[in-house]
Amino acid sequence: MSETQQLLEEALRQKRKLLTVQESKKILLQEGFPINPTAFGTNLEELLTKAEKIGFPIALKVSSHDIVHKSDVGGVITGIRDIHDLKEQYEIMQQTITLKAPTAHIEGFIIEKMESGVELLIGSTHDPMFGPILAFGLGGIYVEVLKDVVFRLIPIEKEDATEMLSEIKAAKILDGIRGQPPVDKKALVDLMMRTSDFIHRHSTEIEELDLNPVFATETGVSVVDARIILKVPE
Repeated sequence: MSETQQLLEEALRQKRKLLTVQESKKILLQEGFPINPTAFGTNLEELLTKAEKIGFPIALKVSSHDIVHKSDVGGVITGIRDIHDLKEQYEIMQQTITLKAPTAHIEGFIIEKMESGVELLIGSTHDPMFGPILAFGLGGIYVEVLKDVVFRLIPIEKEDATEMLSEIKAAKILDGIRGQPPVDKKALVDLMMRTSDFIHRHSTEIEELDLNPVFATETGVSVVDARIILKVPE
């Protein structure tokens, strides 16, 4: 049994529907996804040591099974510039989460290398009639507002992935606008194919996969945030 399968089955045995970002990224890294430099710590001292190895600027995120939308409870802080800033933001995050999610169990905190580029969404959901469906579109904090997303049944072919790139309303952004270079579409297609294959192999365990944002640049793609929701038996 693969380590991915072991992690998924252990969470299902515990009847946990939501994996933490740390667990989700660990699985995806094992599956060959392009994950941005990430580290996990349970206290400030650990985070300070690991932040120096990753390099600034970084983002700080809470890791908790009880928190689905981290931004809603102050569980995401970006653009942290240095060690001093990390200390301050760590204290602010703890105070905010205590206020907004007092009953949440906090496993620890994640620090990530800040990325730049076009923010995209790649993910999957499970339709009761058609099964797993791949989603691709504009990502970031505006995804639920703009709803610029297209879909295909899983598994997909490369032709499907290529077509999806051109079907979103913001397709011209991928080609480069106002002096910006075009993104690496081959890397995007490869990531969509990898996502389709991963979900196809684990469709009995995974209800949803959310990679948002995925940063796309002229030199490749990087998965910055990830969420896996499992099919917990009733």
